Amino acid sequence: MEDYIEGALAAGHIRPSTPPAAAGFFFIEKKDGGLRPCIDYRGLNAITVRYPYPLPLVPAVLEQLRGARVFTKLDLRSAYNLVRIRKGDEWKTAFHTTHGHYEYCVMPFGLTNAPAVFQALINGVFRDLLGRDVIAYIDDILVYSTSMEEHVCQVREVLARLQRFHLFVKLEKCEFHRTTVTFLGYVISPRGVEMDTNKVRAVSEWPAPATIKELQRFLGFANFYRRFIRSYSSVAAPLTSLLRGKPKKLNWTGQARAAFQRLKDCFTTAPILCHPDPDKPFVVEVDASSSGLGAVLSQRHGNPGKVHPCAFYSRKLTAAEVNYDVGNRELLAIKAALDVWRHWLEGARHPFQVLTDHRNLEYLRGAKRLNPRQARWALFFTRLQFTVSYRPGSKNGKAVRGGWRPWTTRAHPSGYRSAGSGPVGPTGRDSAGPRRGTASR
Repeated sequence: MEDYIEGALAAGHIRPSTPPAAAGFFFIEKKDGGLRPCIDYRGLNAITVRYPYPLPLVPAVLEQLRGARVFTKLDLRSAYNLVRIRKGDEWKTAFHTTHGHYEYCVMPFGLTNAPAVFQALINGVFRDLLGRDVIAYIDDILVYSTSMEEHVCQVREVLARLQRFHLFVKLEKCEFHRTTVTFLGYVISPRGVEMDTNKVRAVSEWPAPATIKELQRFLGFANFYRRFIRSYSSVAAPLTSLLRGKPKKLNWTGQARAAFQRLKDCFTTAPILCHPDPDKPFVVEVDASSSGLGAVLSQRHGNPGKVHPCAFYSRKLTAAEVNYDVGNRELLAIKAALDVWRHWLEGARHPFQVLTDHRNLEYLRGAKRLNPRQARWALFFTRLQFTVSYRPGSKNGKAVRGGWRPWTTRAHPSGYRSAGSGPVGPTGRDSAGPRRGTASR
């Protein structure tokens, strides 16, 4: 603590203070073994007006990397300390130590608005490069290019821009001109995006939780990578159900133990997610069960074309959605999947295909009568150009697997039957789902 105080005073980051209030001071360990100073600003944060500047959505920004072959990762040194506190507000950052009271002249870690403020700063620095050559998430910067020659020029431009704005990188944490790089918890390469092997190892070696807090910690860690796990919500359902009602004690059952092991196994077998290519048509596979729904966004690559996943999506059904009949649950799965991936599917260059194991949905465009909920969904569908094709549940293995059997229909020899080439809309049968009693189980 003495070394930090002396260094911060010499650098002009802090100064002695006589404030009316002060926060506690402590250190936390960093990944590289060093110590990061932290101040307990919970009281100050509780009365702070939030700065409404959005942080980038990491999965969304990683989709920009299609076609990139070379990467450079930069990490800024003491990034927050590069921003000055507004004059007159320094006393609000006061903290106390055994050696006296001090206040920050620069932005410290722990302030609720610090991430948003710095993100606004870094976006201003790279405004014309974001989405083209650069991804910037607070103090982590990724430069990406399609060729080495182009990459060298882009890295020089980024470093010159940082120098111009008096921002400095931490050389020991930077990686230059790599074909594979770990960035924001993901391993990025020309093939696509995959999970960090160190984090996968941590999950595979995770001991069975003994308390509610330990289970919450495991699920929070696993949830970060849920987009890589097929039917994540269904696999994790026995574990999340243990947290329902805010229990005081963990009831670790045999079902929970099996789900815990299955979820760990899913991490070790998760696929590489390909970068979506707008020049290729998409395929959306959906399925629904009595407790959840799931979907896979895929594209064909190579010659002959082989289907590769771009993203997985799953969630549990709400209390109201559990009461939907099978047809409406399948229709809900389509609506939910198209909504979450609409930034790729809406305005796609090619009509995309939706695969479902519920045959009646093929005739959705011929529906003459829709209930209000189906009508709302049908209105959303008119924004998209796609066809619905039937594929038996036995061949629809990538999406959610439920505890119910598919409706008994005769499968097409090719594995699915096309519903037509036109856009799906609210014109077809009486309803999107079957009437009760009209299908056998």
